[in-house]
Amino acid sequence: MQDLLTMLQKLHRPRLLMRAARIGSEDYRRGTHLPRILGFGVLPRHGAALITLVEIEAELNTQCKAADASYSLIRHVDVLIAMIGEARYLKAAQTPSV
Repeated sequence: MQDLLTMLQKLHRPRLLMRAARIGSEDYRRGTHLPRILGFGVLPRHGAALITLVEIEAELNTQCKAADASYSLIRHVDVLIAMIGEARYLKAAQTPSV
């Protein structure tokens, strides 16, 4: 999972987009937000959810760069919020508690 977190650190997106996502991630609630993005059902573990979110975000970024009419800025920010939130949960799970 460390490679996944390293990959996220190297992800470069427009500053305003990431700022909006960071602000939104403060109110991220996994049980509420993740089903809206991934679909309803059993929620995957943090790592699996993060991999799926990265794939969705990559597609949204491609749509944005191509000026695709189906691109949704709101969905893009929503997915980035979930990515940041899941990354925080994953980091917390990896940190040994004292």
